[in-house]
Amino acid sequence: FCPGCRALQPPGPRPDLFRLMDCDRSFRVDAQQLQRRFRSLQRAVHPDRFGQRPPKEQYYSEQHSSLINKAYQTLLNPLSRGLYLLELNGVKPAQETDCDGDSVFLREIMEINEKLAEPKNEDILEEIETLIKVKQEELTKEVTAAFERDDLQEAKKLLAKMKYFANLEDKLKNKKIPS
Repeated sequence: FCPGCRALQPPGPRPDLFRLMDCDRSFRVDAQQLQRRFRSLQRAVHPDRFGQRPPKEQYYSEQHSSLINKAYQTLLNPLSRGLYLLELNGVKPAQETDCDGDSVFLREIMEINEKLAEPKNEDILEEIETLIKVKQEELTKEVTAAFERDDLQEAKKLLAKMKYFANLEDKLKNKKIPS
């Protein structure tokens, strides 16, 4: 907002999502604090509040609201938060090919994919869902430790593994949707 006239201003060209959401630039975030900040910002700039304002301010309000949503979603999700931190540190994004040297890991992913390809079986789907959840929690802890050691290359490898599990989670969700 303009300090003089209180008119909403356009968002900056490449805002720091951590600064926007009033968080430390860290892999660890306080989800409740993040949610409070999200709600507070949305209350201030939501397009519904700018219906009677000039078209330019309405447009800026939509831009801010969209940016706040993006920031919240990015920082709330461990995978997207980690990838964003790598980007901020000038590290190329993690690719699934970053795991190519880990044959044990790739075999595990392949076995889960094969189970998912079998005819729908609720027990197997529950088992896979539990396994994915446990693996993602383990990887999140390992990524947290890697970022805290400032080992960005290790964080990148672990985030690549998280991508595999995120893809498996998507496949699992699609399999559970009744056809």
